Amino acid sequence: MGDNEKIGLGGGCHWCTEAVFQSLKGVTSVAQGYISSTQENSSFSEAIIVNYNPITVNLKLLIEVHLLTHKSTKNHSMRDKYRSAIYTFSNEQKIKAETILNALKQQYKSKLVTRVLNFSEFKASREEITNYYYKNPKKPFCETFIDPKLKLLLKEYSTHVNTEKLNHLILD
Repeated sequence: MGDNEKIGLGGGCHWCTEAVFQSLKGVTSVAQGYISSTQENSSFSEAIIVNYNPITVNLKLLIEVHLLTHKSTKNHSMRDKYRSAIYTFSNEQKIKAETILNALKQQYKSKLVTRVLNFSEFKASREEITNYYYKNPKKPFCETFIDPKLKLLLKEYSTHVNTEKLNHLILD
């Protein structure tokens, strides 16, 4: 992997989260599955692990995109299954993520429910549902739930998007 870094992200359906981060320049791989943290967050929740090149895409941008593309201000009844979190792999990374998240809070009218948590364990999704969007872009779920997130990503972060992957949306 060389100088790549990784971060765990959870918030909504991992099919959606996976597609959003697979579409960013600098993201070298996305592992879809379930992440657990510690203590009261030790249950598994849908999430992804993003491996990225910090020279091409930085942690601040990844967190900004994450907050924008899931319900980061809603404490809904499905939060056990869809925990809104940034999972960190070191104390240094946790401090950095908390600093970024605290700075970004100012941009939101509603309180963010997203928390920075320690990564504990990862269970990968079964192969049939990984890379879900890019295997099935015309499925109703993808068109209904993922396309709007990717269009928002194109609108807000066009210079950071791998437009070759999203040509089908640009041409719409």
